[in-house]
Amino acid sequence: MHFPPIAHMIINNRGSREEAKDIFQETVMVLYNKIVDHDFVLSSKLQTFLYAVAKRLWLKHLTRGEAKYRTDSIDDYGESLTAEEAIDDHEIKEANLVQMEDALNGLGEPCKTILYDFYIQGQSMAAICEKFGYTNADNAKTQKYKCLQRLKKIFFKK
Repeated sequence: MHFPPIAHMIINNRGSREEAKDIFQETVMVLYNKIVDHDFVLSSKLQTFLYAVAKRLWLKHLTRGEAKYRTDSIDDYGESLTAEEAIDDHEIKEANLVQMEDALNGLGEPCKTILYDFYIQGQSMAAICEKFGYTNADNAKTQKYKCLQRLKKIFFKK
């Protein structure tokens, strides 16, 4: 269940199925060691956690030149992080997402819906204008800007 997305990521990034199995095994060991550590609290979906760790391990694998199908330059892979750093990065991002969700919930209507419709649903300002009864798209855009400013204020206040 958790292996196929990780294998897909590795195979699509110059890896083999065997390398994907190795990376997955290392990923499971990282998870096991974190659980045994007793301080670990999984703050995301297990699949998200495993994928993030596997991605960092694969990048580290590539930068060390251990991949069968590596390129001439390792500059394409950026700075490699240890599994611990990858976990820490993931936990910080997950906490920021939770904080953003709380800020959005504290924003109230119509701002919450305007921002959701525009940024998540990809609706045009004209569609938002019509939905909320603004006189024109520029008024809807102004309201979106004000909502975004309020969201930033709530988000960074916490």
